[in-house]
Amino acid sequence: MTSNSLPDLSILARWDTPTICNALELIVPERRGHGFTVEQVVCLDPTLKPIVGYARTARCSTRTPPTESAQELAERRINYYDYVAGPPHPTVAVIQDFETDPGAGAFWGEVQTNIHKGLGCLGAVTSSAMRDLNDCAPRFQILARKVVPSHIYNKVIDFGTQVEVFGMVVNHDDIIHADRHGAVVIPIEAVDKLPAAVDLMIRKEAVQLEAARDPSFNIQMLRKALTKSAQVK
Repeated sequence: MTSNSLPDLSILARWDTPTICNALELIVPERRGHGFTVEQVVCLDPTLKPIVGYARTARCSTRTPPTESAQELAERRINYYDYVAGPPHPTVAVIQDFETDPGAGAFWGEVQTNIHKGLGCLGAVTSSAMRDLNDCAPRFQILARKVVPSHIYNKVIDFGTQVEVFGMVVNHDDIIHADRHGAVVIPIEAVDKLPAAVDLMIRKEAVQLEAARDPSFNIQMLRKALTKSAQVK
């Protein structure tokens, strides 16, 4: 992707992730059953607005002791940071904990959140764990598996490859939308169509909600509202 061909992702942060998922059902109905997280996540800061960015994928390990030298591990780590820093921006780190018991140790904490934020990353979706909850970089979002106190043998295994986190398959540069509900991969061809799809969906739902919130609401009103909602174009 060139800078001239990149879509404006910032507009998509206006809406929460469930709204984006609903709108994608209208644009790419074949994606209805996949492309999003399907497991419970622990959100670092539920008050933050949604994050939208290009995926920087990696696999990590925390439980298993390293077999490589400290120099090899350090070289891979700096190469990973170089990868995270690369364009396009903004980015979202998507990291799969490759242990049999993912989340035993924390990949994310005070140091990693500040480094990633400084390299242009808005947040992370990870099957690993997090810690240092009061000291993580401000306005950096994390959706993690759990909260634990130790990072154990935290290390990067590889990066830039396909990963699967909470049932969501992600590739390098996939567009990720995430908030306290979870995350979803947005096909790049759907980005420009999403605002109109969200508007249509909201107008359809508004008809049903108006009826449901009426003090005299009954089954007859519901039938009428559903019919009227289906006619909204």
